[in-house]
Amino acid sequence: MTEKIWDGELIEERVVIWDSDSVNLYDESGYGKPLPEEDPKRVEMDLVEAAYMVEKGKMKITTKDGGKKKKLDFEDLMKIGSERVNEFHTQYTVYRDLRERGYLVKTGYKFGCHFRVYERGVKLKRGPKAAHEHTKFVVHGVAEESAFSLPEMSRAVRLAHNIRATMVWAVCDRENDVTYYTIQRITP
Repeated sequence: MTEKIWDGELIEERVVIWDSDSVNLYDESGYGKPLPEEDPKRVEMDLVEAAYMVEKGKMKITTKDGGKKKKLDFEDLMKIGSERVNEFHTQYTVYRDLRERGYLVKTGYKFGCHFRVYERGVKLKRGPKAAHEHTKFVVHGVAEESAFSLPEMSRAVRLAHNIRATMVWAVCDRENDVTYYTIQRITP
């Protein structure tokens, strides 16, 4: 059986799959967010997730350009992402690395980081969750030449601890290799 290739539409910085079956994409693989929440009819996903799916051959994306549909390839998405999203290349590199390592990865903006990461083998589900189904790590990706403030890092660590997750700083070098550092708050 061949895997379905999804059709998405780029709208600003989001990609929407209008197919009502796309909710299965979320349930089975953790991609996107089903909307509306009560009775989902579509899935919306972050540009990083969509670019990864296009790179893997799991999605085709179009956008409206002057009233006509225009197909976008992976290079187009990387260019658009770099123009519209701060630190897009770094975020994409970290996202891809985590997915390739078998983790379920979701955006983590409300936790002050780029990603929420779940333990391998966990499937997202709506409603109450068991302890092992909660976020395991919050990951913030930075380029190795980036500067950041210690108060920024301190806030990220506190937010991670509030949800009982481990804060991970993902440093991406010029060769697109990612090194992960866990950061903990120590109280004497």
